[in-house]
Amino acid sequence: MIQRLVIAGVGLIGGSLALALKAKQYCNEIIGLGRDEVSLRHAYELGVIDRFSTDPKEALEGAEVVLLAVPMQAMLPVLNSIHPYLPEQAILTDAGSTKQSVIQEVEQVFGANFARFVPGHPIAGREKSGVDAALADLYEGRRVILTPTPTTDSQALQTIETMWQVAGGRVEHMTPELHDQVLAATSHLPHVLAFALVDTLLKLPDHEDILRYAGGGFRDSTRIASSDPTMWRDICLTNTDAIVEVVEALRENLAEFVTMMRQQDAEGLHQRMATVKQARDAYISKYDAR
Repeated sequence: MIQRLVIAGVGLIGGSLALALKAKQYCNEIIGLGRDEVSLRHAYELGVIDRFSTDPKEALEGAEVVLLAVPMQAMLPVLNSIHPYLPEQAILTDAGSTKQSVIQEVEQVFGANFARFVPGHPIAGREKSGVDAALADLYEGRRVILTPTPTTDSQALQTIETMWQVAGGRVEHMTPELHDQVLAATSHLPHVLAFALVDTLLKLPDHEDILRYAGGGFRDSTRIASSDPTMWRDICLTNTDAIVEVVEALRENLAEFVTMMRQQDAEGLHQRMATVKQARDAYISKYDAR
């Protein structure tokens, strides 16, 4: 059981973890930390947190675990603000979507040998954001990837692993480098594509008519374009190389589809699409991706 958990950034991700742990009675006290007192008070009134503070010194007193659940480009300012007040034995963890960048920032602030940091990323979310969108069962059955570094303390790692398991997560370990490559392909690229697709259609002269008659396929493929722009801007700027690599691979593949269409290559198109369908169906069946 965690006696005192401090969540910096009580939005969808941090708020959902708080609700999950409260439901399992796994935390004695959950404290919200942030700059916006109005948002923090709202989270308190919703019963997501037990108390809150905009003062890092006050919030971190006696903290056992501190979760950073803020946008990626807010990580460094938050790290700098909590550095003087983080208790010596407190465990620092995060829920960021890119791992190499936050590890570098923690080392920058706390030193290369800081052993109480456990980098993490719950593979869960909604197109809605903010604490109002938080759900107690958001992590139920979802993968949570931990990317410990060579200096990560084993006891700290076990504490964070148990915390996410209690919240319903299926915890897996991965290197930070592999994490960023995998997420660039499976999560970051689809979000960039959804934003780019809607943006492309909005720039067409007759976009009003196009969007008026958009069907289920459009809604399904662009749902994630309703995600938090601040979060996804920061992901693009902190995992740029890996995302650009898969975007370039996609561009080459799209060029092949364009060539087949221009050449009226019915057999080639059908064969490529059939192969893709079979592969996707097999993947969904085998891994039950959520």
